[in-house]
Amino acid sequence: MGKDDKLQNAGEEKLGEAKEAFGQASGDKSMENEGKADQTKADLKQAGEKVKDAFKD
Repeated sequence: MGKDDKLQNAGEEKLGEAKEAFGQASGDKSMENEGKADQTKADLKQAGEKVKDAFKD
């Protein structure tokens, strides 16, 4: 389950980057901020996965 979670988190981060870029290109600050928030959320999830991995070893 850990690898699946990591892949999903990476996908969420890439989606956030795309939203941010689209928001910047279109001048849509709401979309840009939503993309940044998605990236932050994915980063936090990734950090949680790393912590879990550290305790498995």
